[in-house]
Amino acid sequence: MRKLYLSLILCGVCLVIGQGSLAAAPAADGAGSPAAAGKATAQPEPDVREVQRLADQGDATAQFKLGVMYAKAHGVLRDERKAVEWYQKAADQGYANAQRALGFMYENGRGVAKDDRKAVEWWQKAADQGDAMAQFSLGLMYAKGRGVPKDKRKAVELYQKAADQGDAIAQHSMGVAYATGVGVAKDDRKAVEWYQKAADQGDEDAQNDLGAAYSTGSGVAKDDRKAVEWWQKAADQGHADAQNNLGAAYATGSGVPKDDRKAAEWYRKAADQGDEDAKTALDALKNQNGTVPAPRNPGP
Repeated sequence: MRKLYLSLILCGVCLVIGQGSLAAAPAADGAGSPAAAGKATAQPEPDVREVQRLADQGDATAQFKLGVMYAKAHGVLRDERKAVEWYQKAADQGYANAQRALGFMYENGRGVAKDDRKAVEWWQKAADQGDAMAQFSLGLMYAKGRGVPKDKRKAVELYQKAADQGDAIAQHSMGVAYATGVGVAKDDRKAVEWYQKAADQGDEDAQNDLGAAYSTGSGVAKDDRKAVEWWQKAADQGHADAQNNLGAAYATGSGVPKDDRKAAEWYRKAADQGDEDAKTALDALKNQNGTVPAPRNPGP
């Protein structure tokens, strides 16, 4: 089962300054959406002087862009203190993206002294404007009691706000909450509903958990074939738990024909990522067969 996010994960923004637009992509500058992780593409070199000119005139969007440029070294040398300075200017004007970014910087101690209370303060401002990532991040702080008193119910309320806007990680977190009964009454069917929403967006953790739900019949009719289908989707994204689950499916013939070679292949993938259950399973296959089945050659 998926391990609930207990550390804050925020993503960045790739800038297309020449076109005056922002596109989500991963980075450690505190802006953007986690759903974009892993999808960065090469971007044109930004026109630093034009952005600087607009920022100096008080344009909040330009101030935020300039902050991102310093955080990501786009056209300028990386300088996280300057990034914070420009985020602050935009945030003070009520710019939600900058408020979210400031929260990230304070939570992680990037360009400023680490301060969970200030992180919460800025995420609250962005969340009040409907920023889904800030809502989810604020929810995590309530879940952990960082910068605010621990409040699982409040955490789920904030996850819900982000999830209702289509944030896949928040949707998966809602599934985990309903599956475990943390912050909300336990409800396996609702857990599956939220897993499905996130899985359909490609969230690998949700895909793995949805597979587990089908495997055990928790909140949905037991269906080993569907379990394998969802584990396959997550495993293909490199999800170690799903790779181990696929190995077990092939080893036992659950939802797929029994195949020790394929079992060994998937166990190896998971074991290579440090999955202890997969390592144990590989040893068991070796003891059973005298050797671990070799992977099949893919052929020409």
